[in-house]
Amino acid sequence: SMKLTIPELSLVVLIGSSGSGKSTFAKKHFKPTEVISSNFCRGLVSDDENDQTVTGAAFDVLHYIVSKRLQLGKLTVVDATNVQESARKPLIEIAKDYHCFPVAVVFNLPEKVCQERNKNRTDRQVEEYVIRKHTQQMKKSIKGLQREGFRYVYILNSPEEVEEVVFERQP
Repeated sequence: SMKLTIPELSLVVLIGSSGSGKSTFAKKHFKPTEVISSNFCRGLVSDDENDQTVTGAAFDVLHYIVSKRLQLGKLTVVDATNVQESARKPLIEIAKDYHCFPVAVVFNLPEKVCQERNKNRTDRQVEEYVIRKHTQQMKKSIKGLQREGFRYVYILNSPEEVEEVVFERQP
């Protein structure tokens, strides 16, 4: 197994293309209430988890919930693509505000894998070019994550590595 150590109080930011398996991973390792998904927040504001026109409002809600949880000392996981620095920056700020460690978990999977999974999805599919762009942005991000303020950076390089992850929470 692949042990990832995270502080008991951390903000875990999942980073990866659509189709990289972030939501499945989050379900497997965290309580449903610990995971705040951008799609869920889209649904909360618009009744439609796929409505890209409400992204701004959805992320306002996401940031608000994350703040409230960290304020109460609750570990929180952000399930969104987070492939752009502009998406990660406010999350790092919120973590700092509440003196908790931002943790990056990067799904550095081949684009081909994400495209395949996307084709087989029943809930929602995105266009091929979206996954191509996400994958490029994710790869470009890797080098600078520590500099952005992430205290722990974990890179998962294959579906096998993703499968083998075990989280160890440390006080």
